[in-house]
Amino acid sequence: MLRNIIVIFIGLWLTAEIAGGAEQPSERPAPPPKVVAQLTIDGPVGPATSDYIGRALKDAEARNASLAIIRMDTPGGLDTAMRDIIRMILASPFPIVSYVAPSGARAASAGTYILYASHVAAMAPATNLGAATPVAIGAPGGNEGKPGPNDKDEPKAPRDSGDAMSKKIINDAVAYLRGLAQLRGRNADWAEKSVREGVSLTAEEALKMHVIDIVASDVPALLAKLHGRQVDVLGRSVTLDLTGAAVEMIDPDWRSRLLAVITNPNVAYILMMIGVYGLILEFYNPGSIVPGTVGVISLLLAMYAFQVLPVNYAGLALIIVGIGLMIAEAFAPSFGALGLGGIAAFIIGSVILIDTERMPGVGLSWAVIAAFALASLMFFGVAVGLILRSRHKAVVTGREELIGAVGTALEDFQELGRIHVRSEIWTARTGIAVHKGQRVRVKGMDGLILNVAPLEERKELEP
Repeated sequence: MLRNIIVIFIGLWLTAEIAGGAEQPSERPAPPPKVVAQLTIDGPVGPATSDYIGRALKDAEARNASLAIIRMDTPGGLDTAMRDIIRMILASPFPIVSYVAPSGARAASAGTYILYASHVAAMAPATNLGAATPVAIGAPGGNEGKPGPNDKDEPKAPRDSGDAMSKKIINDAVAYLRGLAQLRGRNADWAEKSVREGVSLTAEEALKMHVIDIVASDVPALLAKLHGRQVDVLGRSVTLDLTGAAVEMIDPDWRSRLLAVITNPNVAYILMMIGVYGLILEFYNPGSIVPGTVGVISLLLAMYAFQVLPVNYAGLALIIVGIGLMIAEAFAPSFGALGLGGIAAFIIGSVILIDTERMPGVGLSWAVIAAFALASLMFFGVAVGLILRSRHKAVVTGREELIGAVGTALEDFQELGRIHVRSEIWTARTGIAVHKGQRVRVKGMDGLILNVAPLEERKELEP
């Protein structure tokens, strides 16, 4: 009997376990939806761009993104920022797709390098890439790489200029881009050609030549073509499963937007000028506080921007010299010699301040330069005019202003007494008797004692 009861309990327990095991799969929570992070590079590649990409990729990793898409439209940019972005792509734990879009966009210069570094390179129709020659190399020569009158329409390789530094930079860029092409299994020969000859390709031509992997009209079409594709991520093969994937935009945060604003060359230039003039006004009027505070903050922001921008320090020195000459004109007028020299140095320095060869598409606006040059000229012109006019005015303060002034005796005296002159009470000395209320003229000054002489009211009139 006891044995039968034990068998029944064991049977019931096994039945409950089997039923619970059968129900368990249906109670498991559904897997989280797949996330595809979308980033954007729109405009020249600079420090703000690399800062944004770095933060966005960390954000995408925190969201457990299975893929990141960098939508790109850029004319190129700064070499250091480009290499920072490429290092982030190569170290990414998840696949990154560079997508040149929308139609009409381009991935020139630095954009081509980023495209080659990505796990998957994609383009929209009617887009182009290439022109990856470091622009600081061929620009000064003027004719390198351009077809001559007998060259028909075929682009030629740059002529041998004999410049060892140019060759080093070109060869470094070629090796860098070829290395990225070999890593991703793309056309390395065309990569070298794009550096040495500056050639470009359309999206359709790039696909045929195995420079890119996909041509897609929009992001949904891109995701459809990416599904099931195998990519190499940090040495391991990953198959992209994008079924039901949700695209999440990661926009630049306030820090990246602020960095983008202050690293704009025009904004950095304006901040520098506000800083310089703020400090000048503070030195002219010590204790004003506001000009000095605004000037210091603006100057520090400008210095930070110049630290990450391709600044020509000869141009910066010319701007400082120009401002110094204009200040010197205000203190020691030279009838325009110092002022005109300062304006010339200021304008030349402003023009060459930003090295546009190292960062194409970015430079100072002529309107901004002209506005500050005109404002500086007017400011120091007014200052010089006021100084020249002041030389012809009568002295209104100090010892010289008192001599010749007319006052009133406050008491009777013959040697020392008190007089009222220029709203002040002074001790006066005279050799002639003076009566209270009598008018006296100041003839000289001995320390804090005025030498005076009485006026004969009817014969000598007060000036």
